[in-house]
Amino acid sequence: MSSSEYLSEGSSGQRGVKQAPWSRFTTRWLQFALDLAVLAAALLTAYLLRFEFVLTPQNWDRLVAQVPLVLLVQLTAMLAFGAYSFIWRYVGLGELWAFLKASVVAGLVLVVIRLFVPLALRLWQVPLSIIVMDTVFAFSGIVGLRVIRRTLYERYEKGLTEKGHNGKKAPVLLVGAGRAGLMTAKEIQGRGDLALDIRGFVDDDPEKQGAVVQGVKVLGTTRELPRLVAELGIDHVIVTIAKASRRQIRRIVEICDSVPVRAKIIPGLYEILDDKVEISRIRNIEIEDLLGRDPVRLEEDEIAAFLKGKAVMVTGAGGSIGSEIARQVARFEPSSLLLVERAEFALFNIDRELRQAWPERAIVPLVADVGDEARMQWVMRQYRPAVIFHAAAHKHVPMMETNPTEAAKNNVLGTWTTGRLAGDMEAEAFVLISTDKAVRPTSVMGASKRAAELVIQDLDARYRTRFLAVRFGNVMGSAGSVIPIFREQIRRGGPVTVTHPDMVRYFMTIPEASQLVMQAGAMGRGGEIFILDMGEPVRILDMAKDMIALSGLKPFEDIDIVFSGIRPGEKLFEELETVGEHIEKTRHPKIFIGQIAAYPPEKVDAAIARLDELSRHGKERELRHYFNELLPEARLQL
Repeated sequence: MSSSEYLSEGSSGQRGVKQAPWSRFTTRWLQFALDLAVLAAALLTAYLLRFEFVLTPQNWDRLVAQVPLVLLVQLTAMLAFGAYSFIWRYVGLGELWAFLKASVVAGLVLVVIRLFVPLALRLWQVPLSIIVMDTVFAFSGIVGLRVIRRTLYERYEKGLTEKGHNGKKAPVLLVGAGRAGLMTAKEIQGRGDLALDIRGFVDDDPEKQGAVVQGVKVLGTTRELPRLVAELGIDHVIVTIAKASRRQIRRIVEICDSVPVRAKIIPGLYEILDDKVEISRIRNIEIEDLLGRDPVRLEEDEIAAFLKGKAVMVTGAGGSIGSEIARQVARFEPSSLLLVERAEFALFNIDRELRQAWPERAIVPLVADVGDEARMQWVMRQYRPAVIFHAAAHKHVPMMETNPTEAAKNNVLGTWTTGRLAGDMEAEAFVLISTDKAVRPTSVMGASKRAAELVIQDLDARYRTRFLAVRFGNVMGSAGSVIPIFREQIRRGGPVTVTHPDMVRYFMTIPEASQLVMQAGAMGRGGEIFILDMGEPVRILDMAKDMIALSGLKPFEDIDIVFSGIRPGEKLFEELETVGEHIEKTRHPKIFIGQIAAYPPEKVDAAIARLDELSRHGKERELRHYFNELLPEARLQL
């Protein structure tokens, strides 16, 4: 391959083509030569200052004799501390420590030589005052070279990227002058391709008013946003608060709407620090930001002890919750991760994603139906899972109203089959994913999940395996949920359909729900029904209005909202505990235990037999009636 086929590595816009080997060799020698020149100049400067710029012939002789020794010691120290493994144009604060340590060690070696070398070699004894000055000058010069190189590189890169948009930049204000704001400003300033001109910070902290962060001044508080936007001709506002609450974001959005000016947001700081996203991925504020909650604090040591080095099975692994549980489990180094899913394409997608993200993990995709006892028995015997997260279920309320026997087969009998097999194989733990719709159920789906909870309690009494259930409400963005439906309706120009103006639901993010499921699984002793803290309930009509407004449109004007009426099986208000349940706190602030009396074993056996008979023969009306009979709190329509 000819040298013309290579480009300098790291050039923005033309990145990905490597530098020719001979060119890298030449660059290294040039860098080495520059370092030698700087180190020699540092020693000369120290001598000149020490002798007030008048060097006698004797002092010149000593200087010339000492240059090789001093440079050898300094270069050896730099090599020892890895200074030449750093790429000059990327040098930062982390690399400065290596140069500082090398300089200090080199200076100490020279001091030892000065104090302990025999007088016969006095020509090599560098005066102590010169050693001190030379150490400072050498460190400053070596670091200065690299800072200059980085500055020139960033200006060159920035110039290249700015050509793409003719140097025109959108003036912006950053809301939040904390750590996330600093990181955002630093990246925007270093990247011309973002085409943003930061005019200032806005922050409500009185102590930050008038301060300068990354060369950008804090101009005022959020109350002054309307004035600042008008005076500075701001194109849009970027929220750069690391852990902004939904109330903070909503207040900022409302201020921006009143101006009006567009509001955008950066990802959460914990996502950035975990390398999940880049800080430069500035995006529009979404409904999830207004519904968002504080990041979950996990007891990761406990979860690691629960999962690490074990075979972990996730049923329903292609679904919204199951796939996220699989992603979270993969972080904790299971010996194998068994993905059980009957939908082939969904299984293909999550298997491919996990293999790309965790190539070192043993991922096993298994096409299987949890209701197929023969297949599930083979899977259990073949792979011997220690922990099972049972997310396989039918969850769509109106759909299960028209297919009640399928809800019974998948949600109840599938749990019974998979749970028994897990107990027979002496798995350590079996965690059922339940729902708030199991509380005083008015739908077949809710009743089937409540029955599944009874199955779990019964199995826990029969086997050594720890069986437990985790109950929570709606998750944002899951398949078939209200948020993606509203987005699609807004994209098509409306109308947005809301079932009832007073309908209220609890919401949490899919990652939060999945993480808390793992935490509960690690905490559970067996037989518990864990209830997750769902936060404040949200009115669906308000959510629809917010989503329309965040799209830059006006509710009832640009996009109409129509009320379609409550669908079969739906409630106006969802609950997380039933009458007679006693809720106990756990050591985790977002996880509670519902103390719910278990059914006698003979009653559970009879229920399983009856549900199996009714579902196999398609007796839908009788099935609804039996759910009402089995669950005194149920109110299913017949």
